[in-house]
Amino acid sequence: MPDGSPAPAPFSVTPSALAQVSEIAASQGRPDAGLRLAVEAGGCSGFQYKFDLADAPEPDDLVVEGKVFIDPVSLDLLRGATLDWADELIGAHFTVKNPIAASGCGCGTSFAI
Repeated sequence: MPDGSPAPAPFSVTPSALAQVSEIAASQGRPDAGLRLAVEAGGCSGFQYKFDLADAPEPDDLVVEGKVFIDPVSLDLLRGATLDWADELIGAHFTVKNPIAASGCGCGTSFAI
């Protein structure tokens, strides 16, 4: 950055989310797999997050911590966001803390910009 401060990470993953990716992959018999995080049109707020296991990243993916894969188009909508793991009374799930999301829905899987 021009002022000498480090540039923010394009995307980050909490230790609990990273551990959960490894646990899910191992439970599926795919210990080397990672989590593909994508953003698609849809959901109740305009965009929705999609989570899938992937055996390897695509050549143009951002690879975070060796276990999370994000395509360039999705990254534009996830820049500066953080993937976390929430274990709550309503259930355990991945959450995305996205600074460019102007609003979201109650389920936490869709957002608007």
